[in-house]
Amino acid sequence: MEGTVLCAANHAPLTPISFLERTALVYPDRPAVVAAGHSAPPRTWRETRERCLRLAAALAGLGVERHDVVAVFAQNIPAFCELHFGIPMAGGVICALNSRLDAAMASVLLQHSEAKVFFVDAVLLDTAQQALRLMSKAGAKPPAVVLINEALDDEPPALPADHHQYHDYEALLLSTTGNGGSGSPEFAIRWPADENEPVALNYTSGTTSRPKGVVYSHRGAYLNSLDSVLLNDMPAMPVYLWTVPMFHCNGWCLVWGVAAQGGTNVCLRKVSSATIFAAVATHGVTHMGGAPTVLSMVVNATAEERRPLPGSRPVTVMTGGAPPPPAVLYRMEELGFLVIHSYGLTETYGPATVCTWKPEWDALPAAERAAIKSRQGVHHLGLEVDVKDPATMASVPRDGRSMGEVMFRGNTVMSGYYKDAAATAEAMAGGWLRSGDLAVRHADGYVKILDRSKDIIISGGENISTIEVEAALFAHPAVEEAAVVGRPDEYWGETPCAFVKLKDAGGEGRVSAEEVMEFCRARLPRYMAPRTVVFVEELPKTATGKVQKFTLREKAKAMGSIPRSKQGGGGGSGTRSKF
Repeated sequence: MEGTVLCAANHAPLTPISFLERTALVYPDRPAVVAAGHSAPPRTWRETRERCLRLAAALAGLGVERHDVVAVFAQNIPAFCELHFGIPMAGGVICALNSRLDAAMASVLLQHSEAKVFFVDAVLLDTAQQALRLMSKAGAKPPAVVLINEALDDEPPALPADHHQYHDYEALLLSTTGNGGSGSPEFAIRWPADENEPVALNYTSGTTSRPKGVVYSHRGAYLNSLDSVLLNDMPAMPVYLWTVPMFHCNGWCLVWGVAAQGGTNVCLRKVSSATIFAAVATHGVTHMGGAPTVLSMVVNATAEERRPLPGSRPVTVMTGGAPPPPAVLYRMEELGFLVIHSYGLTETYGPATVCTWKPEWDALPAAERAAIKSRQGVHHLGLEVDVKDPATMASVPRDGRSMGEVMFRGNTVMSGYYKDAAATAEAMAGGWLRSGDLAVRHADGYVKILDRSKDIIISGGENISTIEVEAALFAHPAVEEAAVVGRPDEYWGETPCAFVKLKDAGGEGRVSAEEVMEFCRARLPRYMAPRTVVFVEELPKTATGKVQKFTLREKAKAMGSIPRSKQGGGGGSGTRSKF
């Protein structure tokens, strides 16, 4: 309108860095980060801001400039929280790598991202060193390495004799001095000039074929952080237990969201029934998150592992992935945990829908309440969700029966795939982000996913590409054909089930299921290897020769869920089947 202007007085780029600045001012002496199970005192928000400024100054000293990628390979340790602020404060882009990656995959992603600096958790140093050696063999320039040696609930890991060749995290921070006040370095934060500049690079999976790096903007991270806080009922000064990996969509953007609310991050290196209950009781945890695997840990905790929950309100648990079974939801409520079901993609900054609860549902029978909670729900505040016919782009009827593809558009959809304009265009064809997930929409607008058209297996919250597993199977000299689908698993939700055709009729006698599984474990991260191998005479196929995976999924489902009693060790199962 006439007389209006856009200027510095009424416009500044949105960025999650601003959350740290405000919280350090409002809550300077409140605990910001605490290591569960460790005697070290918590770091306050004042201390955290000072350390992040030192970190940013150190990165600048290592040559990091605007938009340079800085990789992090770590478990949920306090330094990981700091890196989510220090890296963008230096103008860099944080690339949080899956801590379960093997050396080959880590090497591929380090090369693809062109990371200038590589922060490594000491417990993962062996894998990191192997990855760096593979980079050198490939002729790629390795990044500068910074070693983080934080004990948390363990004794400090034994370091190799050559660890002195790397920068030490704490020494790097201490070496950065200045007269900026309160002991912080004199470093001018490199605020983004444009809120659409990149803040994070997240890989959808570790892949040796075609890495897909999802680029997040400062604007999107800012908005989804606030969305996650609001829609998960997170008040001021929450206490958040890190059972969600911080590498996964930047901890569902809650690394930044907890800071926005002046909360306390309780860092947990090893997630188990005992450590969850101990951390909740000791630190007064109010919120936590995780895949259904985490819920399974809670409900199956022994009497000795359980601890009384603090406070008068339930501990809020945000969960994603496969819908929690009704029995698990009942038990969680009995134990004092309130479950909120969400759904999203790496391409949507993590959770993009939430099953927002309505008070009138409280009076429904338990089975009906559980059925509603199993829905993926409605969109976050920053975007739209729809279920559409992927060919016509028409919305499907809201009848709970008509199936279509889940699609998103809005402020918290990725900027694109790094170095892959073709994949970006394909994913956003028609003005919507295509998820590849098939769903129905109910009359009240709530979405419920029925299947995953991309055949991705979600195991313990981790996405497993069946193509990657099949590639490993095909490398076995006795395997002629192979197809992989998910099989129900009481502990992980689902795990890879391989249907294998051998090259000769007598092959089964000389090749066992365990041998095939062990072959895959040697070539894949352990969580990606099949837990079940079924030998078949022929794979079911269409007239054009395409494997009918829906038939295999039904076969795997009919086999029943792998019981918890078989979760230990590396075991699995093998059978002979005929189609």
